[in-house]
Amino acid sequence: MTKYLTLLQKVHIHPLLWVMIGISVITASFKPLMMLMLIVFIHEMGHAISAHFFSWRIKSIMLLPFGGVAELDEHGNRSLKQELIVVLAGPSQHVWLQGVAYVLYQMNFLNIADYQMFTFYNLSILLFNLLPIWPLDGGKLLFIVFSHLWAYKKAHMYMLLTSSFFLTVYLVFTLIISPTHINMWIIIIFLLYSLYDEYKNRMYGCLRFLMERYYGKQNTIHQLKPIVVDESDLIYHVLLQFQRGCKHLIVVEKNGRKIAEMDENELLHAYFANKLIDSRVGDLHYVY
Repeated sequence: MTKYLTLLQKVHIHPLLWVMIGISVITASFKPLMMLMLIVFIHEMGHAISAHFFSWRIKSIMLLPFGGVAELDEHGNRSLKQELIVVLAGPSQHVWLQGVAYVLYQMNFLNIADYQMFTFYNLSILLFNLLPIWPLDGGKLLFIVFSHLWAYKKAHMYMLLTSSFFLTVYLVFTLIISPTHINMWIIIIFLLYSLYDEYKNRMYGCLRFLMERYYGKQNTIHQLKPIVVDESDLIYHVLLQFQRGCKHLIVVEKNGRKIAEMDENELLHAYFANKLIDSRVGDLHYVY
């Protein structure tokens, strides 16, 4: 229990949320904010506790005015099953929260107005987080599905493109339905920045994925998936075809004929240890 209590030390409140707390005090609307913060806090702790259970490295848990972000120092080499559990651990908290609220309402600890308010916030945060937009839970679920189908780099790019599409839909919806709603525009700006930052650092993320794989941090392999390449292909371009949850056998061909087979670790070692950044796969064949 103590090790889970240490997670509370990683909880931080975003400056924007402090501003909203100040406004709520001035306007005497503290109760709605407390309900919102409680729901967001329990949602994020659901992510954090499940991640801690799997010994993931948790950097921080940031509470935002409209949700939260559990920042994890993991780079795609945990199993997709583990990641699915961690992602779903947030939305699943809303189920028992709603159940508790209903019991308190039935026992007259909550009046009808407070119960309806809590239900509105609880469902709103749940549905909002399930939108297929990075870094929301829906965006992370999208990345998990794409990672099951494609290589890390391609899955990540498809996730960004899909997230951008749905964020555009959300923006158009805001313009039509509620163009003067400040909170919705704050959310859009946050999501736009998050997507831009993820796109800007996409190659860094891919390299971290490969580097951690090189150091043996891929702890679950579901299948052996050969990658057929030509001897003239750059080692780096072959590494970009690596997929989560798969162990790769590199089949090297020359003029359509198989000339060698290599374990993926040979390429990772050549790239990260021997610094053969601009070398071709065929160079390794002739060396070995």
